[in-house]
Amino acid sequence: MADAALFEFLHTEMVAELWAPDPDAGSGGKKKSLSVLEGVGFRVGQALGERLPRETLAVREELDALKFLCKDLWAAMFQKHMDGLRTNHQGTYVLQDNSFPLLLTMGSGSQYLEEAPKFLAFTCGLLCGALHTLGFQSLVTASVTALPACKFQVVIQKS
Repeated sequence: MADAALFEFLHTEMVAELWAPDPDAGSGGKKKSLSVLEGVGFRVGQALGERLPRETLAVREELDALKFLCKDLWAAMFQKHMDGLRTNHQGTYVLQDNSFPLLLTMGSGSQYLEEAPKFLAFTCGLLCGALHTLGFQSLVTASVTALPACKFQVVIQKS
């Protein structure tokens, strides 16, 4: 349990430090901060993927890779499984977590919904990096309609 608290603290401090939009850049500063957080998450996802057992790296089906993310990777990162995985069978997957640990400490008011994306950028990069290590190019976006639930939309890009 101490590891989870340390990770949450590290994540919060990382978001606070990296989420420093340039006031003169308009909304472009926010996009740059999000891409920095996603980049850090991507590298962490790659590093986690490189430490996976060889049999996991042999995954060739998209759905198997996403199941791995929902169960094994999510458990390693957040000590729980993802709550839902849906697909349209055309390369788009929706992963749902009804109590995302990095959003649990936020309030439940509508003003906090505006702040949620910066707390999800790292995790989007993490998922994308892990999929990259498994051999899948992807685009991951996140959405929040009610805290602390969130959805990650994963689009596997065909090469």
